[in-house]
Amino acid sequence: MTAPVKHIWAALLVVYVVWGSTYFGIKIVVETMPPLLAAGSRFLTAALLLTGILAWRGTSLRITRAELGASAIAGGLLLGLGVGVVHIAETRIDSSVAAMIAGTVPLQIIVLRLLAAESPARATRLSTLAGLAGLGLVVVPGLGNGSTALGLAVMISSTIAWSTGSFLSKRLPLPRNPFVATAWEMALGGSFLMLGALAFGEYGELGSDAFALDSVLAWTYLVVMGSLVGFSAYAWLLRVAPISLVVTHQYVNPLVAISLGMLFLGERPSPWSLAGALVVVAAVYVAIRAEFPRKTRRASVVPRGTPEGQTA
Repeated sequence: MTAPVKHIWAALLVVYVVWGSTYFGIKIVVETMPPLLAAGSRFLTAALLLTGILAWRGTSLRITRAELGASAIAGGLLLGLGVGVVHIAETRIDSSVAAMIAGTVPLQIIVLRLLAAESPARATRLSTLAGLAGLGLVVVPGLGNGSTALGLAVMISSTIAWSTGSFLSKRLPLPRNPFVATAWEMALGGSFLMLGALAFGEYGELGSDAFALDSVLAWTYLVVMGSLVGFSAYAWLLRVAPISLVVTHQYVNPLVAISLGMLFLGERPSPWSLAGALVVVAAVYVAIRAEFPRKTRRASVVPRGTPEGQTA
């Protein structure tokens, strides 16, 4: 599958800005809305919208039983225990801190690869150790406060779920069409979150104050931009762009989130947290360069069928 380079960079810009801003949006939403209910309804609504678009384009949504099971595992880990639990974490920690912790996901995946007896490059292993040390710098300032410490633990668990889901996704028999897979994962992940909201009694917390204008606007943004546009752009990029380029969002998103939190939410991360964030970003950068040598990256940016050096 080929695509003009300018389209690839446009999609990357969407993932950079939109996914970086979702931490800001989640923080606003959970100020009034129950977290699991907000997350579950967000993904179910996005799934319905994407399903409607696919049906309008004549794309079949039928999948096999094996694909359904795989979608349930991926949706549960990535969107249920992953993104959904971020909503809980942000009731106790700043959006910028949540984004800093999320920036360690590529490094966690490298740890999973080591546990699976894979052999990443030495620079990759060393950068992983440095990045996890950076995570320690992000987390330590909040350990003295019980509520904050719990939020940090919840956020770390959500990133572990996302890392595990990402690692397993390449090994699961998911639907071949990435948009069909995304629709099913959002529908199933959203359903799990709605059941969780029911189990924790969140439906009883829905009052008129839950639907404050700021929260409703932020929730709508998360549905349309964060879930529908963001996930679709990411799924498309995985098909047409080199993975080394796609995963660069992991060290851009935290920077976007930190900037938005400081500008609009009055968040002031501690110097230790900011230093840890820089260590994490640098470690991810080194790991990506170690995994994908420069020559490979330069060649793979050119769409298939286009001679190297020729602009699309």
